[in-house]
Amino acid sequence: MRTRLTKKAITTFESIKKIDDNGVEYWSSRDLWKVLGYTEYRHFLPVIEKAKIACQNSSQPISDHFEDILEMVVIGSGAERPLDSIKLSRYACYLTVQNADPGKTIVAQAQTYFATQTRIAEIQQMDAYNRLSSEDEKRLFLRNELAKHNSQLADAAKGAGVIEPRDYAIFQNHGYMGLYGGLGAKEIHERKNLKKSQKILDHMGSTELAANLFRATQTEEKLRRDHIVGKTKANRTHYEVGAKVRQTIKELGGTMPENLPVVESIKTIETKKKKQMLRNPTEEEK
Repeated sequence: MRTRLTKKAITTFESIKKIDDNGVEYWSSRDLWKVLGYTEYRHFLPVIEKAKIACQNSSQPISDHFEDILEMVVIGSGAERPLDSIKLSRYACYLTVQNADPGKTIVAQAQTYFATQTRIAEIQQMDAYNRLSSEDEKRLFLRNELAKHNSQLADAAKGAGVIEPRDYAIFQNHGYMGLYGGLGAKEIHERKNLKKSQKILDHMGSTELAANLFRATQTEEKLRRDHIVGKTKANRTHYEVGAKVRQTIKELGGTMPENLPVVESIKTIETKKKKQMLRNPTEEEK
């Protein structure tokens, strides 16, 4: 049963948020362990170590999210002294609470809080996409994002036991079948009249790419969050996530992905962009 996030919990996590000299938000491990109800700081450190491993497995540099610092901490006498601490990004907090004791109500609250806030931050980072005006620019942006997240999905699948290339192809096919109403990669190729040598993702418009990006990111997250183990379970997870994305498209009245038109290869657009840059170099390139 999902834990409802209370206003008190939101206030608690927001109250310990700090801003560094560069205007970047962070949380101190020395503050977080107390809020999460751990009796001693040393009992909290193994949780952070697990979070670091999860960060590395997500293809994120640990140093970008976990920074060892010395922090002035109030001791019993009211005086302060420097103690080892860790500067945690919002994403680091998200990974940390995912690995904390799930039996604690406050941990469940923290998981909901940081998961929600991390998702909001990701959406805000998509402002770069929202500022793009042409379909070609949006396709290039989403294709690059999908390439990055497909790599992270492959890592998550490998952690679940999908190791051999053939098994990964089957795993990917399950995602397609969920999203495309039972159609696998071969059937999608036939449905869209693509040649065997043509990659499906290279001929998708921005709408179809966005749907597949959502499928990839949500599957990766679920594989890691639910600690999915085994090829069969991983395949089922990918199918179920794809099916849920499809259901969302249906509820919003959107066009099913298999019915979206085929567009020119993204490779052609990349070539055009390179030629344009050669014709119109920026001031720095002149």
